[in-house]
Amino acid sequence: MSDLAVPARRPYRVGYAPGAYDLFHIGHLNILRHARSQCDYLVAGVVSDEMAELAKGRRPMIPLVERLEIVRSVKYVDAAFVETVPDKVETWKQVRFDVIFKGDDWRGTPKGDRLEKDFAAHGVDVVYFPYTVHTSSTQLRRALDALAEPAAAPGQVTGERR
Repeated sequence: MSDLAVPARRPYRVGYAPGAYDLFHIGHLNILRHARSQCDYLVAGVVSDEMAELAKGRRPMIPLVERLEIVRSVKYVDAAFVETVPDKVETWKQVRFDVIFKGDDWRGTPKGDRLEKDFAAHGVDVVYFPYTVHTSSTQLRRALDALAEPAAAPGQVTGERR
């Protein structure tokens, strides 16, 4: 018998962690880190600019090719996949993962319930991780938008011309 320890098998073989990954922040890193701890191989699904606009009503600030490169470079990610369809089951047919990871802001919502139901039919688990409340791309975008607005002088209406 060898003194070398055999690494414990993780609960899942292939995991999938979809997201826009716009304005990459600690919440994104947390999801990817937690997801990788639960599977042998992690695929990060990076939604296309068009898909992000469809889902969130606006295009990402960072273009797809750059978001893809950032996510691919994260040490917890084994592969990155460009998500181009809104139906996660269609994505599953291409990637063939055992588990999909989502933030717990999806738990108990109509979207989350539908995701669980759709994947149960294919033997795919849905695992929720804590959503990083204090940091989100939406909050970062709002802060950047506020910084971009010209400051109004006292008594002046923003956008007023002299």
